[in-house]
Amino acid sequence: MSADPQPFRMGRKEFVALIAMMFASIAFSIDSMLPALPEIGAELAPAALEKAPLILSAFLLGMGMGTFFTGPISDAFGRKRVILAGAGVYIIGALVGWMSQTLEVMLAARLVQGLGAAGPRVVALAVIRDRFEGRQMAKIASIVMMIFTLVPAVAPLLGAFIIDQVGWRGIFVAFIVFATIFSIWMAVRLPETLAVEDRRPLRFALMTSAVSQMFRHPVVRLSMFVQTLTMSMLFLTLMLVQPIYDLVYDRGDEFPYWFCVIALIAGTASLLNALLVGRFGMQRLVITALGIQILLSGGFLLFDLGAGPYGFICFVVWQTCMFFQAGLTIGNLNALAMEPMGHIAGMAASVIGAVATVGAAMISAPVGAVFGASPVVLVSGALGLAIAAFVLMVMMGRAARRLEAAQA
Repeated sequence: MSADPQPFRMGRKEFVALIAMMFASIAFSIDSMLPALPEIGAELAPAALEKAPLILSAFLLGMGMGTFFTGPISDAFGRKRVILAGAGVYIIGALVGWMSQTLEVMLAARLVQGLGAAGPRVVALAVIRDRFEGRQMAKIASIVMMIFTLVPAVAPLLGAFIIDQVGWRGIFVAFIVFATIFSIWMAVRLPETLAVEDRRPLRFALMTSAVSQMFRHPVVRLSMFVQTLTMSMLFLTLMLVQPIYDLVYDRGDEFPYWFCVIALIAGTASLLNALLVGRFGMQRLVITALGIQILLSGGFLLFDLGAGPYGFICFVVWQTCMFFQAGLTIGNLNALAMEPMGHIAGMAASVIGAVATVGAAMISAPVGAVFGASPVVLVSGALGLAIAAFVLMVMMGRAARRLEAAQA
């Protein structure tokens, strides 16, 4: 790697905290909205309450679309400019969301918000790759994930508090404040991590060449597909979990508190991953996590654990394991896909994020919209996705061994 274009003044703890806050803007933008969905639906679309979860899907779709462009732009012009520009677009989207009077305007605002959020999400990953490599990169990514999982833990509670105090529109004001804080922090403290001599001109031919390199590499290609499936499981859970608490188990008022406890427990998965990844490697941890998820989901369905007097507790346990599995897989899959692509880190981060996010949104949104809020639907969908991801991970292991043999 080339020397930094500016002296790197940040210590590792501050660096991890800042990157975690950038990543956390995504979780905050999604999870704080969960308790607001019933009120937003009742106010903006009272005749079509079932469309309220599209507020989450619109954000995810916008983020996936923006993800494809932010990486190449950061490869050409540097990381900081793109992060700040993305934060600006995010703030504009939040402002329009705050003023929305119809569901259509709200969905457009969330789409714009997602487009802006793609900047901090993707380029922050490239910044990590600029500074670290291999398992050290995976370790840093896991620590970042561990810190940012605190946001999903408190986001629904914070959202519920804001709703009680000033109404659901106050959540969008919180988005603006959150983005402003990390933008100023980054602008003042984070040096540019991509040296001028390492930048790649923004040319269509170079972009298509980079994409071709990624899809030709079997480990990178399979990592992206597996990440798409694991994120589909997570998005489907986020879309259906609040309605399931409310409509199936009649515990809608308790949802933010249960979600907080579950997210805190699941957040330890990133810490566990940071401790284990150096010893066992990324592929083995992902395969193990997916295998356990298959067993748990299969047992839930086989023994009808979502029903009966203990159905709610069984569902909470399943949900906790689902979030725990995400902490053991997504960061490792990112690292697996990024490791061979250090020479095009920004473009790689964009393609990985775009494929996984757009693919996951396209898989999860129809399932949630067509089949509705049901524990059986959710767990069945997760089981099918986990089986497919497990098979692809086995294929990845074989491909990696073939590559090692060819290079020996």
